[in-house]
Amino acid sequence: MDQQYPSLLLEKAVEEFSKLPGIGRKTAMRLVLHLLRQDNAAVEAFANALTTLKKEVKYCKKCHNISDTELCQICSTPSRDASVVCVVENIRDVMAIEATQQFHGVYHVLGGIISPMDGIGPNDLQIDSLVRRVKEGGIQEIILALSSTMEGDTTNFYIYRKLSPFGIRLSIIARGISVGDELEYADEVTLGRSITNRIPFNGNI
Repeated sequence: MDQQYPSLLLEKAVEEFSKLPGIGRKTAMRLVLHLLRQDNAAVEAFANALTTLKKEVKYCKKCHNISDTELCQICSTPSRDASVVCVVENIRDVMAIEATQQFHGVYHVLGGIISPMDGIGPNDLQIDSLVRRVKEGGIQEIILALSSTMEGDTTNFYIYRKLSPFGIRLSIIARGISVGDELEYADEVTLGRSITNRIPFNGNI
């Protein structure tokens, strides 16, 4: 056992917390010690929330957003414009765009972007299901709202090639988002303007 840990149980807990993204061992130690100071009921509620989330959370059968039901709240809201679909990388991006209150269409969550370096190809993403949604009809515009990175641009181009035969409008968010930036880190005003001022996408990267 590492000498800095007085308990194997503490060390194991810190090790698990430090596996979370953005959590180093010092932060993990603070979190674990904080939980140790709480009463049993609070810690059990914390653990149960995580366990219940993992066991019971669903993914919307239409857009793949996280949901408590088969259709997420956005897809099942009649006031949303189902003819305009915003394609995003992950659920955090849905939350970021929703926070701008500038978009009133629906979403399609890819679950990542094409990244050969990370072993992620088109078949690992929800691209085929996007094509099926377009084939079913009723969609007039696809907004490509992926991060302005090389991987994001590659994914944009791949989707453009897959959807161009259908003759629908394809647009890309305006580059108020700096090149190389990830969508979730953009401020709400910039992101909102990028959605509102989107431009046609013709396959050029």
